[in-house]
Amino acid sequence: MTKSDPGRIEDPRFLTGTGQFADDIRIDGALHAMFLRSDRAAGRLIAFDVTDARSVPGVIAVLTAADLAQDGITALLPDTDPPRHDGLAGVRSSRPFLCDDRIRMVGEALAMVVGDSLAACRAGLEALEPEIAEETAVVTTVQALAPQAPRIWPGAVENIAFLRRFGDRDAAARAIDAAAHVTRLEMNVSRVSAAPLEPRAALALPVGAGLELITGTQKPALVRARLAEALRLDPALVRVRVPDMGGSFGMKAGLLCEDLLVAWAALRLQRPVRWTADRAESFLSDEQARDVRITAELALDKDHRFAALRARLTVNIGAYFSGKSLGMIRNIGGIAGVYQTPAFDVEVAGMFSHTCPIAPYRGNGRPEATYAIERLVDTAARELGLDPVALRQKNLVRGDQMPWDTAFGGTYDCGDFAATLDRATVLADWPGFAARRRESEARGQLRGIGVAMPIETAGGPAKRPRPDRALVTLRIDGQVEIATGAVSSGQGYETAMPRMVAKVLGIPPEALGYSQGDTATVPDGRGTGGSGGAAVSVSAMFQAAGLARTRALELAARLLKAAPDEVALSDGLFRHAGSNRTVSLGDVAAAADPVRGLRIDHSFRPPGATYPNGCHIAEVEIDPETGTVTPVAYTSVEDVGTVLNQALVDGQLHGGIVQGMGQALVERLVHDETGQLLTASFMDYAMPRAADVPGLTLDSLPVPTALNPLGAKGVGEAGTVGALVAVMNAVNDALAGAGAGPLDTPATSHRVWAALDAAGRT
Repeated sequence: MTKSDPGRIEDPRFLTGTGQFADDIRIDGALHAMFLRSDRAAGRLIAFDVTDARSVPGVIAVLTAADLAQDGITALLPDTDPPRHDGLAGVRSSRPFLCDDRIRMVGEALAMVVGDSLAACRAGLEALEPEIAEETAVVTTVQALAPQAPRIWPGAVENIAFLRRFGDRDAAARAIDAAAHVTRLEMNVSRVSAAPLEPRAALALPVGAGLELITGTQKPALVRARLAEALRLDPALVRVRVPDMGGSFGMKAGLLCEDLLVAWAALRLQRPVRWTADRAESFLSDEQARDVRITAELALDKDHRFAALRARLTVNIGAYFSGKSLGMIRNIGGIAGVYQTPAFDVEVAGMFSHTCPIAPYRGNGRPEATYAIERLVDTAARELGLDPVALRQKNLVRGDQMPWDTAFGGTYDCGDFAATLDRATVLADWPGFAARRRESEARGQLRGIGVAMPIETAGGPAKRPRPDRALVTLRIDGQVEIATGAVSSGQGYETAMPRMVAKVLGIPPEALGYSQGDTATVPDGRGTGGSGGAAVSVSAMFQAAGLARTRALELAARLLKAAPDEVALSDGLFRHAGSNRTVSLGDVAAAADPVRGLRIDHSFRPPGATYPNGCHIAEVEIDPETGTVTPVAYTSVEDVGTVLNQALVDGQLHGGIVQGMGQALVERLVHDETGQLLTASFMDYAMPRAADVPGLTLDSLPVPTALNPLGAKGVGEAGTVGALVAVMNAVNDALAGAGAGPLDTPATSHRVWAALDAAGRT
């Protein structure tokens, strides 16, 4: 931290343990809730007697699906229709808040016990003995497609939840048939958990005829709307408030079953009710991510130019379909990469299984799409004996070809992919890799290098991005209040927005009050997700601040009996040029409205999504005796558009890169054949540690976009999108040098050792 970079405003309270998260909020008389969850992945609930549990001392209520039905509360319905490009009807799977019949996953909630203490809740849970008739579970997409596989949902042909096709199938087929070379790969991207530092938690308080829900959600306005709909309440009677949030990465977006159940219990009992998941419960019930099987082909002509790409991506969406299941479809455009590929034939299918549903997780389809194309390019270079950097350079979309329309409905508005690649290879010392490999081999180690050139859709949807709202209020006491529809789960909005507004208004940041995550202030904000913070939310705040400044100068000019261009604003005072006359912010606010002050309520929707892009280069060493993979160098050059705060950009890249490394090397959720989760604790589910990460070399080559007033493209997911495949390309480069592989995520020491052993290199 330097004098010019005072650091994040949020950090002192987080580092000193004085932050306030949902579980930290104490309400006198609040009841506790716990959930009985199914220990079977597939079956029927035959009988369920809750009488004994209701008689346990301290238990206030044992609530089941029958109680929900009594109150007229139905299941959580999908928020969108499943797309089907094969002519068949989609299946709108409704997710019960509490199961009363068919069980479709381990961890499915069967009952909620509410008590005056956690001990009473646990005793109540122990008194519950549901009778379940177990059935055969379907765990993987391969099993789901088997001819005799049980149907997770009636009417779901081959357990297909959705199917969407892109591109020109015939044109791609012709190009592949005529190609000089075709690279073919089968790939798997493992299922993972978001594993945020702060587990999910909810606290609901009845307030008159309505309620307040305090929870760590990325999208309070969306939760408010869906909560009001499910409980049949006027949205004006529902307030959703987000305190500090310890990570989310997409998993905490939207209305979750436990949020609704805690709110419903609070209304039913007319008492505050709270719930916090423990870590084991989180592993079982947090919506999971990724889990994509990919079969892909890249065709090249005799000059090594890309001619066509054909790919089939099969997503294991789990037991229930919703809009959150469609991340792979919504972000499939990343499979086009930064390359000039004339023809595409891409199909994305979602499959039901007896596992926890998937949800957005840092990148939400972008890492998987990038994984497909970038693995293909590295493999093609290896098969053809080409330098993978040179092959990419030959096929890049050039800056003078912008805007560039892809085959997936997106348009790259700007960028300089060649400059980004060149800069990354210089920083990573690409020409010196051969010498570094020889040095590693002299020590008995294998060394590999991998490249990835990710591009992502940010601040979308692509054609019609969701808007966000910003409020700027100049109060009559001279203070300034700002409120945003965004919600920080680590992005640093509390630092970025006040500093930006303070600069626009010519006042010190400490004179600003900041509010986020409260529907009582911003009832219809965008929330956070899809790297849209800078491009949409911060841009909305920037415009709102500009409007406030313009209006304030007009009012000050009137008070000073001067023309607006004769008035300057600095240090919270409006000065008439050429005289010593001044008026304060408070004076101007009172002139606007003697009670409310000057209030700007502004919404911004960009005309299209932005396309952050970059180049990542990873180097790894492998110990053949143990299979241990050690990342030894990592370089990232990013074009995130205008860099508003370098420290925040670097922080986002650090976290994202480590998450990508984690999935590449150690992270994987594993189910057995009955659907039991075998990796339900941090004893079994590995996470990257600080000691596992090399020093990161980061650089920016921004090409500002014209799609928002700041020129920002977004950075929140960039690190993960690039790191997953850059590290895996490096691992496979090292293995290929030993005649082994290829491997897919995660490249654990056991899997690497087994591949080397099969090649006779251990």
